[in-house]
This record gives sequence, structure tokens and C-alpha cells, in this order.
Amino acid sequence: MADSKTIRAPFFEIGPKSYLYGQDIRDLAVYADEAAEKYDVDIIFTTPLVEIANIRRLTRRIHVFAPHMDPLYPGRGLADILPESLVAAGAEGVMLNHAEKPLSFEVLRETIRRAREVGLKTIVCADSSTEAAKIAQLSPDIIVAEPSELIGSGVTVGPEYVKAAVSAVHDVNPDILVLVAAGISSGQDVYNMMVCGSDATGTSSAVCRAADRKAMVDEMISAVRRGFNDFHQQQEEHK
Repeated sequence: MADSKTIRAPFFEIGPKSYLYGQDIRDLAVYADEAAEKYDVDIIFTTPLVEIANIRRLTRRIHVFAPHMDPLYPGRGLADILPESLVAAGAEGVMLNHAEKPLSFEVLRETIRRAREVGLKTIVCADSSTEAAKIAQLSPDIIVAEPSELIGSGVTVGPEYVKAAVSAVHDVNPDILVLVAAGISSGQDVYNMMVCGSDATGTSSAVCRAADRKAMVDEMISAVRRGFNDFHQQQEEHK
């Protein structure tokens, strides 16, 4: 089982959302697990809540994250997502403030605090470099920088956005990992994000809608490793 206390760069996030369900989700998780091992790349698999326990049981290398939670404590809260229940199901972390599930800054602050209390890692979405810098003040483990208008569009951000997002976060807290995404649809898109200095990137629809999901996962995770290695080789050459 992956060490829940350590997510290393380079890494990748796969978020099936509601594109898949049942056995298709479980198969995708197994493909991700195999690719993580093959390329030595950590993968966050943000699975629908009802599949957390299944995915945890079927995999060893990936990090299983929930797609949301609420900052409540055990007690009343019909249909709310209790942090303790995610831990009990086997989640290692939680995604917060996605464009499809936005939170106010104060609720986000409280939810990150609750996640920390129960031992869940946090991956928090930001729509811009400015928002990423503000969220960095809350010290989540990972910040996802992705313009919401590009999500699922097949159009990616350029090198300037990647560098600005990483700098905005690291100027506040250099310990926060930065994932830059939105519109990722191919291995080349993945490589382009990584070779610009992002710690990670990720996708949802491109993998879930692929004719051969296993092949697409392999293509993207191999590109994570190549892009990350090439970036650091370039950094060494310019010293």
C-alpha cells in the first residue's frame, strides 16, 4: 500500500468524476496502479465516494482520495460527508474546492483543518494564480492550478501559466506541491506541463472517454516521468 504520508513529485491525478461507475472505475484504478509501479510515479485516484473501499482493496501503489467532504463532526448531518467516514473507508486524502464543488474561503479553511485533524491529505483547486497564492496561506498539501473555463475543453495552459502558478504558490509556501492541469487530453499535453516545472498534472475525461483506457493511462504516466526528468536535466545543464 502506498504510504499515505508521502506523495512525491512527479505525480498525476486521475479523477473519473461521474464518467464511469462500477467495474469500469475499478478497472481504471487497477490500470493506474500498474502504471504507477511501472514508471515510479505516484498517482492520486480521486474516486467516487461509494468506490473508496473497493479501490483501496484492489490497489497497492495509488493514493485513494475522496472528491469532497464536509467539515462536520460525528452526529447530525444527513447526507453530509463526514471526514472520519472517509478515513474508515480507506481514503488517504480529499479533493476540495473543485470548480464543480466550490467552497467559500472560510469553509475551505475549516475543511482543511478538519482533514488535518483526521489525518487526510488535501488537494485543493484554484482557478488562478492569485487564488492559488491565497489558498497557499492555508497550507494544504497540494494545490491544483487550473482555469475552470478550460476544464474538459481539450485546450491547455501555456508555459507562462505553469511557471506563474508554481511561483505564486511557492512564494507563500515552498513545501506545497503544485499540480497544473485543465484540458489535458494526451501524453504530449502531460509532457508539456511537466517539462515546464509542474510537480504534477492530471485528467478526467481524456482517460475515461478513451477507446483504450489502459493504453491512455500508460501513455500519460510515461509522459509524466519523461517530462519531469527532462525538466530537471535542463535545470542541471543551466547551473
